[in-house]
Amino acid sequence: MKPAKVIALSFMGVILLGAILLMLPISVKEGMRVSFIDALFTSTSAVCVTGLVVVDTADTFNALGCTIIAILIQIGGLGVTSIGVGIILIAGRRVGFNQRTLVREAWSVQSFKGIVKLVRAVLILTLIFEGIGAVLSLFVFGQDYPIGEAIGISLFHSIASFNNAGFDILGNFQNLIPYQDNLFLNLITCLLIIFGGLGFLVILDLLHVHHFKRLTLHTKVVVVTTVFLLLSGTVLLKLTENISLLGAFFQSTSARTAGFCTYSIGELTNAGLLTLIILMFIGASPGSTGGGIKTSTLFVLIQFVKSIVTNQHCSAFKRSIPYEAIAKAAVITFLALVIVLAGTFGLCVFEPENSLMQNLFEVTSAFGTVGLSTGITPKLTAPSKILLTLIMYIGRLGPLTIASLWFVKGKTEVHYTEEMITIG
Repeated sequence: MKPAKVIALSFMGVILLGAILLMLPISVKEGMRVSFIDALFTSTSAVCVTGLVVVDTADTFNALGCTIIAILIQIGGLGVTSIGVGIILIAGRRVGFNQRTLVREAWSVQSFKGIVKLVRAVLILTLIFEGIGAVLSLFVFGQDYPIGEAIGISLFHSIASFNNAGFDILGNFQNLIPYQDNLFLNLITCLLIIFGGLGFLVILDLLHVHHFKRLTLHTKVVVVTTVFLLLSGTVLLKLTENISLLGAFFQSTSARTAGFCTYSIGELTNAGLLTLIILMFIGASPGSTGGGIKTSTLFVLIQFVKSIVTNQHCSAFKRSIPYEAIAKAAVITFLALVIVLAGTFGLCVFEPENSLMQNLFEVTSAFGTVGLSTGITPKLTAPSKILLTLIMYIGRLGPLTIASLWFVKGKTEVHYTEEMITIG
């Protein structure tokens, strides 16, 4: 079985197991009941690090249920293969070739060299970031909740933030709106989201190389594109919405696959919603805990268009961009557009009472594994929930990975005679 298919089936298995666990009476509060579709939706949202919810997490699930969701988020963020290799390392056993192949496929690493060191570094970085995030968050939540409950909320929030999953356990679908003016919590959450969205390879490169010119081309592309998107998103949201500069920066950061909100998304203008849709569609970076078409894909497409217009070679930072990267970026973007448009059409059919913007926003949020919503998610019908569940799954694994699982054939050496087609 191909590594991509093993990864896809592993994610599916974890999602189904999570759904079964979340349905059990021991996972929900007394008097509450969760249907299979709602449990499947919640489990998929957690494993695919999305954050869309059809039932309020805090009001529906007890401490065990919330712990299960946190574990599913962690597995989904790091990847099933990385967790598996981590368990092998902890057990002191040797990591075999098959396990190394799966990790290489999951993290899009070009070489087998240093695979075990990479997994070990990823697990350590995750513990460090989430541990620091939980401790710092406790200073805020500890003021509003009993210490035991505050510790649980802080751990959950840190895991959800670093893994770019917009789950909250404050209750009543309020997300982080009560803390929209809390500078400390906003900045801590933003930092966790940003580092989780950069990708572990980029973080490791930044830790080892302290001069921008010596960074790899991939790291330079990710850092520059991330900074540009954060600043441009902040400016556009501040210009279009009556929110604070802190709120604009937070939503610009969160929209790129995190899904937390400090303002009611349903009350934003169409201009603000469109800005968030664009940011959600682009998403985080390769090898990160986020989704979307990825920052590097956007950068490569922009450089390619620039090279065509200026009649120059496609390059960046004094390095040529391979044709394979350009072709892959174009295919990923095209497939992503097809999925979002098809999903929006399906949601318009199933939910005709919603506006086009609401349905487009919901589908883009699901595909980008973001979790932001205009407030329509809990009201969705069963077909819509199933549709968004499928889109979240595709968004987490990547449209190109899904398309190649069963349809890719061996490369043929046969070439037909070329003939021009009029373009434009």
